[in-house]
Amino acid sequence: MNATTSYQAIIPSPIGPLGIVMERGQLCRIGFLSDETALQAAEDKPAAQVAAQLQHYFKQADWHFSLPLQPAGTAFQQKVWWQLQQIPMGEVRTYGEIARALGSGPRAVGNACRNNPLPVVVPCHRVVAANGPGGFAGQTRGRNISIKGWLLAHEGVTL
Repeated sequence: MNATTSYQAIIPSPIGPLGIVMERGQLCRIGFLSDETALQAAEDKPAAQVAAQLQHYFKQADWHFSLPLQPAGTAFQQKVWWQLQQIPMGEVRTYGEIARALGSGPRAVGNACRNNPLPVVVPCHRVVAANGPGGFAGQTRGRNISIKGWLLAHEGVTL
């Protein structure tokens, strides 16, 4: 996301500030923001609900999200994101396993994960490479991989 993105809330989290974007009361995007980003109280009840549920998850990893979602993406991306939501907390699947379930290839699944607009809620962090953690939000090292590691550890997963 860029500086012109309009957030309905910016909340603190153990993985850094998170920007929440809503449309017509539905969650459209969650952005990982820099540590210098100023926090912003929720503008309305739907954004406050998202913020509260994210905070519950960060306190209790087995929290089950119950939010109206509207992630923008292709039909294939939507199928991948649905598959991600079927992975139980504390478990992982490989890109290849998801690809086989969809009759696709691991690289296409990785691209859909990279473009997931709802990280944490749609748990792309639960998808790993056959030989390690894989990438996260388009990176294979750095801050995003640290975030993936934190989320997996929070859920009790060790790789």
